[in-house]
Amino acid sequence: MSLKAIVTGGGAGIGLATATLLVERGMKVACFDINPPGDPFIGIKVDVTDDVGVRAAVAEAAERLGGIDIVVNNAGIGAQGTVADNPDSEWQKAFDVNVFGMVRVTRAALPYLRKSEHAAVVNTCSIAATAGLPNRALYSATKGAVLSLTLAMAADHVREGIRVNCVNPGTADTPWVGRLLDAADDPVAERKALNARQPMGRLVSAQEVAAAIAYLAGPEAGATTGTSLAVDGGMQGLRLRPVN
Repeated sequence: MSLKAIVTGGGAGIGLATATLLVERGMKVACFDINPPGDPFIGIKVDVTDDVGVRAAVAEAAERLGGIDIVVNNAGIGAQGTVADNPDSEWQKAFDVNVFGMVRVTRAALPYLRKSEHAAVVNTCSIAATAGLPNRALYSATKGAVLSLTLAMAADHVREGIRVNCVNPGTADTPWVGRLLDAADDPVAERKALNARQPMGRLVSAQEVAAAIAYLAGPEAGATTGTSLAVDGGMQGLRLRPVN
């Protein structure tokens, strides 16, 4: 039986890497994005801040896929600054995409997930949910909400046979991070600093995060729910001595 999956933010970065891996593992995948990819995916153009559009997109995906077994809530936007640096409108925008977007997509998909024998939801969270990062107050707040949302959803739906987990990437080598580096005064020095912040000494790849998402989404993780899986080069758990 071929499992059917929705991947939001599937047009680039972690989302596209995840969608690609799921297809390689024999799944049928619908990619939600403002700029969705084409074959071998079912690309559906949708903005996760639009509830009417989300409901229509989920219904279309379910019809074209023949059901929904997996939802990967990956769509998100970045943000920089301390609590003093962003107006209310930026806070509302980030929460609307990063948190409420997950709510809208999952809410619309629940009737289909309840019919699946292998139902799973995987949310893309972040190291920012569990570690205090400088100049990331807004982004960290949204990802802290995603972590708590994941746990609550897992408790709400475990008896319906729906597993809910999240991945916590460290700094990943994605188009968004690339744009941040390009905007830095010294992109080379900024990349070096980001590499050094993770104990393994390099950025996480989108493919490595995708592998973790695919595991949590698949039947092999059938006993795993309410879990956050760090893919952060050791950033959260390791405390290394400085190198002289």
